[in-house]
Amino acid sequence: MVGMEGLNHLLPPLPTPAARPGAFVFSVAGLEHGHIYGMTGSLLKAGATLKYVYDADPAKVADFCRRYPQARAARCEDEILADRQTRLVACAAVTSERCPLGLRVMAAGKDFFVDKGPMTTLAQLAEARRTAQATGRKYMVYYSERLSSEAATLAGYLVQAGEIGRVIHTEGFGPHRLSAPSRPDWFFDKARYGGILCDIGSHQIEQFLFFTGNEEATVNAGRVDNYAHPETTELEDFGDCSLTGANGATGYCRVDWFTPDVLKAFGDGRTFLLGTEGYIELRKNVDITTDRGGNQLYLVNRRGERRIDATGLTGAPFFSQLIRDCLDRTEIAMTQAHAFKAAELCLQAQAMADQARQQLHNR
Repeated sequence: MVGMEGLNHLLPPLPTPAARPGAFVFSVAGLEHGHIYGMTGSLLKAGATLKYVYDADPAKVADFCRRYPQARAARCEDEILADRQTRLVACAAVTSERCPLGLRVMAAGKDFFVDKGPMTTLAQLAEARRTAQATGRKYMVYYSERLSSEAATLAGYLVQAGEIGRVIHTEGFGPHRLSAPSRPDWFFDKARYGGILCDIGSHQIEQFLFFTGNEEATVNAGRVDNYAHPETTELEDFGDCSLTGANGATGYCRVDWFTPDVLKAFGDGRTFLLGTEGYIELRKNVDITTDRGGNQLYLVNRRGERRIDATGLTGAPFFSQLIRDCLDRTEIAMTQAHAFKAAELCLQAQAMADQARQQLHNR
């Protein structure tokens, strides 16, 4: 293992609160996915102030308020939309309901921060683009496998510093534990969750764009299926796709619901970055058979081979940057074009995979 030598010049200072208390107020609407807790906690740590929470299920609201007692339970969604203090609304509603809420949030003059996948159809995406353009509001997406991973954040700094040359290929693997009994009914309804590439595949496709420096790409192929869960016919337990970026870089993504229960994490998520002068492997959640946790980064380049434990090195700068972007109307954390392009590619890959699966089953 290596220490910090040679890294200090690459790492900016750890993120600090981006706003004084009360200067950036946000509210929460939609508590269907546990990611809302990571979104909320990270915004609070970055200096945001939480005001309202709303969900149609009072039990979910009560659980949220136990975690964040400063939150006030809103009587309805409109109470949040009409609130003059609320600048941003964070959302982890049912996937198919996220974009309609985002449209209402932007129309109310507020920025929108939504869990992945940000929408389920290309028609929703077109409307989100139109509304964001018309209102000047943000429709930001929580691609958490990069934005909340210190290993991925460190990899971004290393790539930007030229440590592996130009990134010409990425491979992203996002296996997850299904835990079917704990899942809500909508999780198994294709029209409501959108498909596996639309959902957890979005992490991998967004990372392909980010690490290869592309804002345009083409989906070459996509595939989905239900191999082992016939009792839930609309679940897709496997998906993969390949892409080619406008700059010629290529990528492969694989996601599935086959993580064994004995694994110490929800999934053995890994990302491989191949550069012209070296490569990086990220073991984000677990480093199997060792006592090390996640956030392990393996780097091989002309200077040698190294393993770096990224825990505590970078923090999660996205959230501080997002707060400043909302206050200053900048695009440092993530451009709107990037957020929408990742969503578009996910939807295109899902549509291609759906068509291929239908043709296969019709034979």
